[in-house]
Amino acid sequence: MYSDREDAGYRLARHLQTYKGREVVVLAIPRGGLPLGEIVAKELNAPLDVVIIKKIGHPYNPEFAAGALNEEGYVLNPDAHVPEEFLDREVKRLKIEIDKKHELYYSKTQPHELRGKWVIIVDDGVATGSTMLATVKLVAKKEPAGIVVAIPVAPSGTIRKLETSPQIDEVVCLEQPPYFGSVGQFYENFFSVTDEKAVAILERANRNFPNEKEA
Repeated sequence: MYSDREDAGYRLARHLQTYKGREVVVLAIPRGGLPLGEIVAKELNAPLDVVIIKKIGHPYNPEFAAGALNEEGYVLNPDAHVPEEFLDREVKRLKIEIDKKHELYYSKTQPHELRGKWVIIVDDGVATGSTMLATVKLVAKKEPAGIVVAIPVAPSGTIRKLETSPQIDEVVCLEQPPYFGSVGQFYENFFSVTDEKAVAILERANRNFPNEKEA
């Protein structure tokens, strides 16, 4: 049990010290991953960035991640059978949302370069892992030196799924409880993270790692 996301972030950072001194970018999944990502980035003396991604829900089960989309394209999970018409409609709809988020998060800076860097993807927990796997596939297109998934809690079956991904070099998960209902059950204080707070965290964390927006 974690007292809050900051507590989880410090515990996670202690298990990631082997990456300190390397060329690293910490990628937090908004919005819940940002309080943890800020701490991990600070402890590793690394820049913090976000991965702006939207889940493509299956038309017959919206909770199931049929794939995921970022500003550059989308990927589908191999076991997702999604009608093409539905996919086209969802991609167009989600692209609008992503463009809005991108404008919000990068109003003052540009995304950090990931090519040739170790990318540590941080979230406050993972349930099924489908969205995370899709996220990894999109990040892998940036040609990083390696990809690490770092999370405080997830079911053991999900961790096994992540560990078998050829695109993930290491999975760091602190707790794999036998019963997993939701991520929030493992936090005493699972407060909501607003967009405003998320943007403030991102800007604060990168004061020592400027990546100014080009004029």
